[in-house]
Amino acid sequence: MSQVTEYIAIGRRKSATARVRLVLGKGIFKVNGKELKDYFPRQVLIKDIMQPIELTDSVKKFDISANITGGGMTGQAGALRLGITRAILKSDSSAKLSLKKAGLLTRDPRQKERKKYGQRGARARFQFSKR
Repeated sequence: MSQVTEYIAIGRRKSATARVRLVLGKGIFKVNGKELKDYFPRQVLIKDIMQPIELTDSVKKFDISANITGGGMTGQAGALRLGITRAILKSDSSAKLSLKKAGLLTRDPRQKERKKYGQRGARARFQFSKR
């Protein structure tokens, strides 16, 4: 029986979708063909993305490559984090308890609320004038 060295998972947030591929390696991280720090310039997002990797002590264990489509920067980072978490879970099922405790296994259900007719936006109303 051969050992699987590649783990593929999908993560989603808002309208962003991340297809993540984990391969046993030395810690190379590519997002849409670019380095992680080049693709996500904000340090807060990088810290958010690295959370499941650092929690399971897999920093230098896997080479990660991801394809992300749709959404904005924060949505893409959230989708990537969920994809990485799911891929790590496939590689090591004993990490489930710590990932669940950190709240990383749950998909963020929040979506953009639609604009309503007779209003300026989803919740904002047109200005009311009494006189």
